[in-house]
Amino acid sequence: MTSNQLQQRFSELFNQSSTQTYFCPGRVNLIGEHIDYNGGLVMPCAIDYGTTLLMAPNTEGVFRLRSVNFDETIDIPVQTAYEKQGKDWFNYPLGVLHHFVKDGKELKGLDMLYFGNLPIGSGLSSSASIEIVTAFALNTYFNSGYTKLELVLQAKSVENNFIGLNSGIMDQFAVAFGERNKALMLNCDTLEYQAVDANLGNHVLAIISTNKPRKLAESKYNERVKECQEALADLQKELDIQYLCDIDAKTFHEHAHLISNPIVLKRATHVVEENDRVKLAARALSAGDLNEFGRLMYASHESLQNLYEVSGLELDTIVAYSKTDSNVTGARMTGAGFGGCAIALVKTDALEEFRKNLIEYYTKIVGYEPSIYSTSINDGVRIAQ
Repeated sequence: MTSNQLQQRFSELFNQSSTQTYFCPGRVNLIGEHIDYNGGLVMPCAIDYGTTLLMAPNTEGVFRLRSVNFDETIDIPVQTAYEKQGKDWFNYPLGVLHHFVKDGKELKGLDMLYFGNLPIGSGLSSSASIEIVTAFALNTYFNSGYTKLELVLQAKSVENNFIGLNSGIMDQFAVAFGERNKALMLNCDTLEYQAVDANLGNHVLAIISTNKPRKLAESKYNERVKECQEALADLQKELDIQYLCDIDAKTFHEHAHLISNPIVLKRATHVVEENDRVKLAARALSAGDLNEFGRLMYASHESLQNLYEVSGLELDTIVAYSKTDSNVTGARMTGAGFGGCAIALVKTDALEEFRKNLIEYYTKIVGYEPSIYSTSINDGVRIAQ
C-alpha cells in the first residue's frame, strides 16, 4: 500500500489523521546459520521490506491496535501491566507496551495502524520488525530515554517471555542497527558488531520464498541445540571453551576424535566451519570480491544441507537451479530451514530472466511456485519520510 492509501485507511478507522509514521525493515542473514546459539558470528542485513506504523494520540486513554494485514483488533486501556491474549498478531506490540509500563514509563492513549509487506512465516523476521517499530515509536513519541540497544534487548524479552518463543537476538539487532549497503558481523554472545561494506555493485539480492510452511522448524531447532550441547561437552574434556565457536576449524579437527556420536560430529563440524566462513565472507565483501562471497554462500548451503541437515527439497531446488545460471554469483538457504527462504546474488539486468526460469524449474520439481522478491541492503528502524 502507498503512504497515501495508509493515511486514508488510518482516517477511516480512527476518524483522525496520523501524526507520525515509522518504519522497521525485516532482515536476511547473508551467512552464518545456526551459529547464534553456539557463541559465534552471524552476518545479517536489513532489507527494503518491513513494517510501517502510523500513530496518533487519542483522548480516551486507550491503545487501539489495528492491522491492514489481519482482521483481529484490540482496544485496551492504558494500565500498569498487560498479558498475552491468545495467539493474535497484536501480542507483539502488546508485549512492548507491557515492558514500557512495567518500567514505569508514562504512556497515553494511542491509535496505531500497522502494515507489513514481509511474507509471514518466511523467516524474514516479521515479528522482530513489529516489536522494534513499536518500541522505537513509543520511545521517540514519549521521549522515554531508551538507547537503541535497550530497545533491542526489550524486544528480545518480548519474544522470549511475553510471546514464549525461545529465539536469539540476531533478528531484533539486525532490524534496529541495519545500515544501507552494510552487513552486520555480529557476535551474538557479546553483541559486539562490525558494519561491513556490502556494496553489491551490479548485483541485487533476490529473496526466494519456498512457500512451504516451516512446521518442523521448532522441534528440529531444539534437537540441533541439544546436539551442539553434546558436542561441546565432549570437546570440553580437553578444551577450555564455553561455546563451539570459541575454536577455529583447525583446532576443532585436531580434537574431533573426542566426539563419538557421528551425527553430533556432523553438526559440530558445520558450526565451527560456518563460523570461519563468516570471517572469510566479511573479508570478501569488504574487498568487493562478490565471486568469493558467492562461493562461500554455496559452501554454507552445502554444509547446512549435508552436515546440519536443515534444508529440504524446496531450498535445495532453488540452490541447484542457481548453480546452473551464469547470472547468479551465489545462493543459499537463510534462516532456520525446513522451508522459509533462500537468497541469491543475481546480476541486476538478469533478474527477470532469473525469476522466470527459476519459477519454471522449481514448479516442475516441487509442484507449486516460489515467490521471488528483489531487495537492497537498507537502513534499520527509522521515522518514515
